[in-house]
Amino acid sequence: MKVTDHIKNAKGKTLFSFEIIPPLKGHRIQELYDNIDPLMEFKPPFIDVTTSREEYVYIDRNGLLDKKLTRMRPGTVGICASIKHKYDVDTVPHLLCGGFSKEETEYVLVDCHYLGIDNVMALRGDAMKDEKYFTPTKGGHEYAIGLVKQLSDLNCGNYLHDAVETDNCADFCIGVAGYPEKHLEAPSLKSDLKRLKEKVDAGAHYVVTQMFFDNQKYFEFVDAAKEMGIHVPIIPGIKPIAVKRHLQLLPQVFRIDIPQDLIDAVDDCKDNKAVRQVGVEWCIEQSKELKAAGVPVLHYYSMGKSDNIKAIAEKVF
Repeated sequence: MKVTDHIKNAKGKTLFSFEIIPPLKGHRIQELYDNIDPLMEFKPPFIDVTTSREEYVYIDRNGLLDKKLTRMRPGTVGICASIKHKYDVDTVPHLLCGGFSKEETEYVLVDCHYLGIDNVMALRGDAMKDEKYFTPTKGGHEYAIGLVKQLSDLNCGNYLHDAVETDNCADFCIGVAGYPEKHLEAPSLKSDLKRLKEKVDAGAHYVVTQMFFDNQKYFEFVDAAKEMGIHVPIIPGIKPIAVKRHLQLLPQVFRIDIPQDLIDAVDDCKDNKAVRQVGVEWCIEQSKELKAAGVPVLHYYSMGKSDNIKAIAEKVF
C-alpha cells in the first residue's frame, strides 16, 4: 500500500514509522531483525531503508595502495523485500542520484515493481567522502527532481530506451526530502522551498523532513510550504540525540540548529548513558507536541538502534 493511502486510511490519527540502515557487508540480516522486532508493537505501516553511496577503499598490495570503488552497505531492495515478507509491512527503499546511472536506476525500480514495493524515496544523496561537492554520476541524475520525473515516467509505462508494451504499469508513491532549516547548499529557505515545489509538481506525493530539534521550525516550514502551493503530506523526521559528539556532528553535517536548553542538558551529562536519556526525554516532548498538532506520521531516524526509539514510542503511542 502507498504511504499516502496509509495516511488517508488513518483518518487524522498520527502514525509511527522509522528508518533503518542496511548492515555492513559480512553481517547477517538477523541483526537488523533484532532491532526491528521491539518496534513492531507500535504497528508501523511502513519502514524506510536507506541506500549508501559508493566509496573508495585503499588496498595494500605489496606496499602499494590500490584504490577501489565499493559499497559498504549494499542490499537495500533485498532488505526491503525481506522485511515486507517477514513482517507484512510496507517498505520504502531510498533511491539516490549519486552512484547510479539512469539505466541502473531503472533496473532498481523494475526490481521494486516485481517485488510489489509500492513506495520509493527519491533523494539526490551526498557527495562522496573524498569530494567537497556533489558530483553527478556519469549518465545519472544531477538532482532529485530528475529521479522524480523518471519515476513519474515509469508510472506511465515509459521506460528509458525500450518500447515496453504492458497493461501493468508501475504505480510508485514518491517521497522526497524537505528541509525545515534549508538544505545546506541552498542559498535561502525560500529558494529551497521553490526546489521542493518543483519536485511536488513533477510528481512527488509526500515529503519527509530532515531532522530538527525545534518544533517551531517544522511548523513554520509547513506554513511556508503551503503558501508556496505545496499541499502534499509533510512528515516530520526526528532523531534523538544519543552521544555528546552529536552536539558538534549534527550541526556540522546537516547544518541544523540545536536549542540551547538541549545543549545545556547534554553538557551537564556525566556520560553518554545520561546523554541518551536526555535525548529520549527531549524527543518525547517533541513527539507529543507534534502529535497534538495532528502531524500525519512521526518518522524516527533510528540508525539501526531501537532501544531509544522504543522508549520514546512507549510514551507517545
